[in-house]
Amino acid sequence: MPFRPSAIRFAPVMLAALCAAAGVEAQSNAVAPTPSQVRPAVDQAYTQLLAAPAIKDLLEAVKADHDRSIEDLKTLTEIEAPPFKEQKRAEAFLSHLKALGLGDARIDAEGNVTGIRKGTGNGPKLLVSAHLDTVFPAGTDVKVKERDGKLHAPGISDDTRGLSVLLSWLKVLNDNKIQTVGDLIFVGNVGEEELGNLRGMKAIFRDHLDIDGMVGLEPAPDGNVLVLGTASHRYEVHFKGPGGHSYAAFGQVPSAIHGMGRAIAKISDIKTPGFPKTTFTVGLVSGGTSVNTIAPDARMAVDIRSDDMNALLDTEKKVLAAIDEAVAEENKRWNVSTLSASTKLIGDRLGGRTASDSVIVEAAVRANAAFGHKTLLTGASTDANVPMSLGIPAIIIGSGGKTGGFHALTEWIDVTDGWKGAQNALVTVLGLVGVQGVSEPLLPKRPPRSR
Repeated sequence: MPFRPSAIRFAPVMLAALCAAAGVEAQSNAVAPTPSQVRPAVDQAYTQLLAAPAIKDLLEAVKADHDRSIEDLKTLTEIEAPPFKEQKRAEAFLSHLKALGLGDARIDAEGNVTGIRKGTGNGPKLLVSAHLDTVFPAGTDVKVKERDGKLHAPGISDDTRGLSVLLSWLKVLNDNKIQTVGDLIFVGNVGEEELGNLRGMKAIFRDHLDIDGMVGLEPAPDGNVLVLGTASHRYEVHFKGPGGHSYAAFGQVPSAIHGMGRAIAKISDIKTPGFPKTTFTVGLVSGGTSVNTIAPDARMAVDIRSDDMNALLDTEKKVLAAIDEAVAEENKRWNVSTLSASTKLIGDRLGGRTASDSVIVEAAVRANAAFGHKTLLTGASTDANVPMSLGIPAIIIGSGGKTGGFHALTEWIDVTDGWKGAQNALVTVLGLVGVQGVSEPLLPKRPPRSR
């Protein structure tokens, strides 16, 4: 799922020592101050990296690999990967990883593709990831079409572009014999979209207790860094009644659809805070058997989100109370007690945030500045929710290229100069894990978590 600056806005930042002075624009919905400068160790690490001949050659290799990488993008895009049906794309991604030198890569029990590119030892373990799944159902036309200088296909930017960039990184790192200090855990994960419920990332962080940080790739404008994970709960609500003929049983039985309608009306009147941003919607409805039947059943799906878990739980409480009140009112309307409603939690995404003054964020800010980009810190619901909820530093950044039409059949990507974004993101990663003979890792090692 892509993240957008409108989700959570922070003031744009330019490093004072590296860029022209820029005033900080106050944002009423900012959740933390943005760094106006980075700590000396971060600045020094990136100065060393960007001056090193080996890294300069590596970045040229990223540019040179661009056309081949776009062929990977086309190939993977044309393999369907609906939620819960990512296996064929996972197998293809695994085959690519192995062909590019990651011989121990495998598909785990959840369906994630994982492989570790070992560092020199005693460094941090950084997960770099992109998700395999798209929102599109089986049977969707995913053939890549080129027109107007763009590549068009469902899922091509969200998040197949990220997968192809991971493959390009692996190739150029191996071809140029770059030895990192820390380990890089390459992951193509399942379950990011829709009711996948982040199952892939949940499994990875359940099974790997020694991960020190995460950098995920998603479609995003240059300079965007996601630091906040929006929490969400999703419910399926089933209204059930006896049903009956619309004329003969009128006044004797309640309608499941009418009860659901009352619930929707009550939910729509719920007030939520603007900050932390908290939202709700009834996104799906169904029910009934015919136009002349008092409906015996009806269903709806409710999505509740917030940038703060307490605000989410408060809104959730109001939504569930609205459902109970609606059932009671519909029963009272006909002086019966035969209408009921049951709720089932079908989506549970914990939230979290990575501090804007943490090393991993400052690393992204410093790398962005080196490539001439302002940093905009944002928030949304992504794979990073999982490590953030565990207190593990995590960010989501872009992988290069201009994109649009997310989650629509008209999705597209313009990969012109997209290698620049791939370079920027790779430099961010290399500063965190360190490069032997060039720079020490910035990402701190964490004590292994217990199960």
